[in-house]
This record gives sequence, C-alpha cells and structure tokens, in this order.
Amino acid sequence: MTNTLIFILAGAFSTATPLLLAAMGELVAEKSGVINLSIEGMMALGAAIAFMIAYQSGSHALGFLGGGLASVALSLIFSTLVLVLNANQVASGLAVGILGLGLSAFLARSFESLTIISLEKLDIPILTALPLIGPVAFHQDVVVYLGLGLAVALASFMSKTRGGLILRVVGEDPHIAHSLGFKVLRTRFLAISFGAAMAGLAGAYASTVLTPLWSDGMIIGRGWIALALVVFGTWRVFRILLGAYMFGLALLADLAVQSLGIRIPSQLLTSAPYVMTIIVLTVVSKDALRIKLNAPISLGENYKPSK
Repeated sequence: MTNTLIFILAGAFSTATPLLLAAMGELVAEKSGVINLSIEGMMALGAAIAFMIAYQSGSHALGFLGGGLASVALSLIFSTLVLVLNANQVASGLAVGILGLGLSAFLARSFESLTIISLEKLDIPILTALPLIGPVAFHQDVVVYLGLGLAVALASFMSKTRGGLILRVVGEDPHIAHSLGFKVLRTRFLAISFGAAMAGLAGAYASTVLTPLWSDGMIIGRGWIALALVVFGTWRVFRILLGAYMFGLALLADLAVQSLGIRIPSQLLTSAPYVMTIIVLTVVSKDALRIKLNAPISLGENYKPSK
C-alpha cells in the first residue's frame, strides 16, 4: 500500500510538469493582454516534432529544442493574426490550435506507436533516502526540477523586475503603456512567443519523457487544462503551481482507485480531470472580485497603435 502511495504521489510530479510548463507560458501571454487558445495545438505540434527528433537522434535535448522551436514557429501565425491584422483573439487561437493538431497528426503519422527511452530519474544523495518524501520529491527527472525552478524565476520576474512591470502595464492598459514609451506590440509578441515555447516544451515532455511513445491525440486536453489552470490560479504563479499538482493527481485517479480495489468504470476515471476542470472553473468564477483584481484588464482586447 505504501509503495503504491509513493508511486502515485511521485507520478503526480511528472504528470503535472507539462501542465505547469504550458500554464506558465499562457500566464505570460495573458499578462500581456493576449489570450491564446491555441495552446493545445502548440503542445501537440511540440510533442510530435520532439518525438520525431528524439527518435531519430537519440537526444532528448534536441527533441526539446525542436519541439519548442516548432511551437514558436506556429505562434507566428497567431501573432500575425492578432497583432498585425487585429483579428479576434479567440477565433484566431481556435483556428491556429486546430492547425497545430492537424500538423502533428500529419507530420508524425509514420511514427505511430514507436517508442523511445525516457529520461532517467535523478537520485539526490541523502534526500532520496528520506522516508516517503525522499522517493516522492527527490527521485524525479531533471525537467521536473527545471519546471519548479522556472516557476520561482517567473514569479520573481513578474514582481521584481522592470520587464515584469512592463508586461503587466501592457496587459492592464496598452494605451497608457504606449504613452509611457513601452513597445506594446513587441512586448505582446515576445509574450506570445514565450508562451508558445513553453507549450512546445510541455508537449515535448509529454511525448518523450512522461509517455515516451508517439500516439496521435496523446495530448488529450492537457492544453485546455493548462488554460483553466491560469484562471484557477487567478494569474498567480504559485497558485498555478499548486493547481498543476492537484490536476496531476487527478490524472492518476484511475491508478489510485485500482490500488484500493475499488471497481469504477475506467471511462469515468479518465474523465475525472476534465470534470474537475469544470468544477474548479465554476467555483472560481463565483469569486468575481478576485478575478477582477487579478485578471489583466485588457485581456482579449486587440491594440492598434495610433498613427
């Protein structure tokens, strides 16, 4: 029983990592005032490209690099639509997301059901040997720790740096930001590109580490969960981090229930994270004051520079 508990708790760290990476990227984009609904497609494309490169080269690092760059390339379409052509952000995001899903299925069709070797778990001397917490928190792959470190760095960037201040000002009121001399479109472009890169890395982790095989549709809604996490965390990094691990546990619900010998239809357990998403968003949406205080005021609104 103890071994099963350790396995599930430790697995939640890995399962939460792609959600955390994608959600942090979306957080930066939304802080600039842009809502990017193409995260699912960007994750899928990043997953496909990363798996193809890692399979051919045997290098996870190259796979992650390729996955991140592929998603950034896809984001250029989205950036052009919303920043240059002033297209509706929601419609543009959905269209680009569908394109990403289609490209991932098309490009990696010959890799279907192929597998690669996952990253090895790190053993941290002394800490790994600690009862319960050791094998749970200190026996993970390097990307899990990089994700945690990035969360700390992003929180610091948002609250303590000039770049973070500019990002927040642009998201609150792009016109005021422009009057202060800040480059609104450039800031939003960089924010979108960062979000896309994070989505690509999230997809790369999902296909080369979490489940090291390629299967069309393997992202299975993780992009939408990442979007929901930003709202769940009320645009705060550490709340998003907490939410990611909650959803990570939810994604392992079927293993937890099976270990207890409880008979529940697998389809019901598989849907648990998405049911949880609906419940969480319903509860959070009732706290209108907190959303109003934390959500960027110009979120979803295009900005057209005055001549």
